[in-house]
Parts: sequence; structure tokens; C-alpha cells
Amino acid sequence: MTAMQNVSLGAHYAVHLPAPDDFAFWRERARGLIQCDVPPDRVSWIEPGGTGDLFASDGPSRGDKRLPSPPADAPAVRASQRFLTLARSAGLHSDPARFGLLYRVLWRLQRSPRMMEDKADPDVRRIEELAKSVRRDAHKMHAFVRFREVSEDNGTPHFVAWFEPDHHIVRAEAAFFMRRFANMRWSILTPRGSMHWDGEVMREGPPARREDAPGDDPVEDLWRSYYASIFNPARLKVGAMLSEMPRKYWKNLPEAQIIPQLIAGAQAREAVMVAAGEREERARPASLAVVAQGVAACRDCPIADCGTRAVAGEGPGQAHLMIVGEQPGDQEDIAGRPFVGPAGQLLDRYLTSAGIDRSAAYLTNAVKHFKFTWKGKHRLHQSPQAKEIDTCRWWLDAERALVRPRIVLALGASAARGVLGRTVSVSKARGAPIMLDDGAELWMTVHPSYLLRLDGAARETQATLFASDLAAVQGRMADIGA
Repeated sequence: MTAMQNVSLGAHYAVHLPAPDDFAFWRERARGLIQCDVPPDRVSWIEPGGTGDLFASDGPSRGDKRLPSPPADAPAVRASQRFLTLARSAGLHSDPARFGLLYRVLWRLQRSPRMMEDKADPDVRRIEELAKSVRRDAHKMHAFVRFREVSEDNGTPHFVAWFEPDHHIVRAEAAFFMRRFANMRWSILTPRGSMHWDGEVMREGPPARREDAPGDDPVEDLWRSYYASIFNPARLKVGAMLSEMPRKYWKNLPEAQIIPQLIAGAQAREAVMVAAGEREERARPASLAVVAQGVAACRDCPIADCGTRAVAGEGPGQAHLMIVGEQPGDQEDIAGRPFVGPAGQLLDRYLTSAGIDRSAAYLTNAVKHFKFTWKGKHRLHQSPQAKEIDTCRWWLDAERALVRPRIVLALGASAARGVLGRTVSVSKARGAPIMLDDGAELWMTVHPSYLLRLDGAARETQATLFASDLAAVQGRMADIGA
């Protein structure tokens, strides 16, 4: 007997699902109907509480004995892994038409096995939309479930949470909470059903009401204090926050009670910061002498408290070339001038060989104080941290704004970060300019102190590259008439 002979001519069938999230039951019934060659328009999928087709052949919720039986020689039902993955999620959606959609796509897959690859197909797009909505609902459940402690009759702690899902995800997501809170006794109450974990067995319960869940507990005051302390007004984007944490969840979150006042406070603090920034901009030094005074008085980073003197830049106030190092060294700290120690003397020799007049360039450092550690009676150089470079960058920017060089030569990665505000690889960036916002060109090479730490063939190789970098800068200066 063929599949069509096994199906009553023109019959409509109603499949009653035992639960709105029973994908396995749907899959079993759908496979049988496909093997009986029943078209999608002749099947009604009815979840508990729903109504079916007036003309459908009705059947028991689990037996469905009036549904046709697949013939023994019926071909296997084909379904791609992508379809099954999306269908499992889409089947948890609250759309009453979801199982009819899934069956229609499964029916079509028998004739077009690759249809799930067609992103423009309306059925495929709808399944993807349903699945995405369910995944988002699950994410919200993971993020916004808040347990509150209650005591059982025997004094054992029990934690209860209230959540209002948009879709039928409660049973599917219970395993997540079981793994995460395996040693707790907890319950998650929702209008769609409840889940209860006693540390060993998971039990299902009926739908609940918000009044069934407990109110605040003392721990939540501590949580609200912590949340307020980590709230960053500089990163507040109200629209993005509402997109990720819609207001419907606020009533279940202890921290949500203070969000309105935090938003209001953030806006006020933002205004204060903007005003402070405007004051800082108006107070930008008017001359290099004022910069030097400000650097000497600056205590914005820990390096300034090491007992060293500030070393400001030196050179012509309108130099075409600005050379930026990392920080002053031991000799620079003693003399109060940049590039006078061994590395500065080596730099002088290479500048002369390249045809660059040091006296015509403005020399400075990304960090203005000497950072060091003691080794016996000697002070050994320590590289500044990124935060320290960024803190001192305001002074370097002030020097650049006053000198207005055409070319900036950064000696090493710290110097390059001081100019750019981000870390770059000198080995990758050397040999070609980077255009800065003010129209100047940034060229990079290694710091001469790097050459002093090398010997043999390695030093010869790096010395050749260093000389080549300086020659390129000199050639560029000649090109632009600097």
C-alpha cells in the first residue's frame, strides 16, 4: 500500500501537542506525516489550550490514532543539521503558527534539500527570526534571574526567583541553572511554569504569580551599593542599556531601583566633566616656558614622586623636526636636559651622519620624569607603563601644539604611544610616515639605548637600520623644504 493509499482522500489532521515546548513529539509526528505524503495545508498543530481546524480529524494528545501510519517502504525523512538546530529553538517560540511553519519547511526540504542555504526564502528567514528571538529570551533569563533567600520549615536555605519569559524556554534553560547552582536548593517561578531543584532532582511545577516570589532580602542592599560603585557615567548609553535590559525586567532586579537616579546623576557628572574639560582646554599653556613650569609641578602619575626632577623639552620654538624619546635617563635627570647621557650622545653621532642638525630640532620625551629602580648605589632605568605614558601625553600634546613640527620622529614604542595614544609595533611601522591629525608626519625608529644593549652582528644590523631611518627622515625634510 502506497503512502497516498494510506491517507484518506482530502482528510485534514489535527495534531495535539502534549506541551508547547515538546519538540521531540512534534518531530516524531512530523516525520510520520511526511512519510505519508501529507501536505502542510492538511495538518493543524495544536498546543495545549489551542483550537484546531474545524474540519480536521481529531486525535488524542499522545496517541493521535487517527493519524495515518507510514508504509513500511516509506523513504527516510531528510533534514539538514542547520534546520534541526534552528527548529529546536524556533519550536520554543510563543508564535502559535511555529509548528506549522516548521512542518512546511520540512516538507519542502524533501524536494529542495539545500533550501536552508537560501537566506532570501521567506520561510527560512522566519525560522531564523523565531530562533533568534528565543535565544535572546534565554540570554535575558540567564542575565536577569535574581534569587532571593527564604527558609524552609526545617531552616534549610532555599532560593527563589521570579522571571517572565516571552517564550516557552523555562524547561529548556533549567539545565543552565542546575549546572551553575548545583549545590543550591532553588526554584524559578514563571507565568509559564516553574522549575524546582533540590540538589539532586529537578521537578516541574505549575505556573506561578509574582506574589508567590519573595520580596527584597538584606543582601540586596549590599548588591545595590556595589552596583552604584561600578556604574560608569562616562560609558552610559541609555538607549543601548534599554535595548539590553528592557524595563519589563527592572521590577525583578534589585539594582534597577536605583537606575533612574544613577542615570540622572550620570548626566550631572557628565556636565561637570565636560565643564572641567573646557576649563582644561582654556588653560592649555601659552608658551614652552609655561609648559616647563607645569611639568615641574605635575604630580599626576607616581613617577613624579620618585624624587627626580622634571625634564621638559628643549630646542627652537618653531622647529620643523621634533624628536621624541621615551623618558629622561639618569644623566638627563641630573642635568635637567634631554638626551645628554650615553643614548643622547649616540643619537648625536647618528644625527650628524644623517645630515640632521640637532640644534635645529626640538627634543623631548613622552614621559617627563625618570622612572628607575635602585641596584646598590646605581639607578637602573624602568620602562614606563602605558597609563603613565597616557597621563603625561597632555604635556607632549601641548609641546606639539606650540612647536607645530612638520615631522615628528618617535624613538621607540613608548614615544610612539605618547604621540598616537595607542601602542604600535616599531618594527612594522618604521620606514613609512603616519599622518597625524594636525597634518604632521610621524616617523618611527628604535631608541638609541636599544643599540647600546646589543653587540656583535645584532648591533651592526640594528645600527644600519637606525641610520637608514634617520636618512629617510632627512630626505623627507628636504622634500618638504624643512
